[in-house]
Amino acid sequence: MWLNSLKIAIIEKDIDRLNLLMDDLPALKDTKEIETAVFLLKEATSLVQGLQDDTQASMLQMKKNLKFLKATQAPIVGGLDITS
Repeated sequence: MWLNSLKIAIIEKDIDRLNLLMDDLPALKDTKEIETAVFLLKEATSLVQGLQDDTQASMLQMKKNLKFLKATQAPIVGGLDITS
């Protein structure tokens, strides 16, 4: 049951469910189940790392976009300009 839930969480890329499953890690006794769990945990780690990399790239792109938008804005004049 736990392994199936882990598989589903990985397929759905459900990080919250992965966290819950890691908190409720059962004691596995069967060698095949242990090997499967180790493989799935490696996949979950790769998934989380990939999502972190994607988030970092998105944040850097947003910072660049904000910097560009600020550079293209007209300067704000703070005083009363009666010379025009």
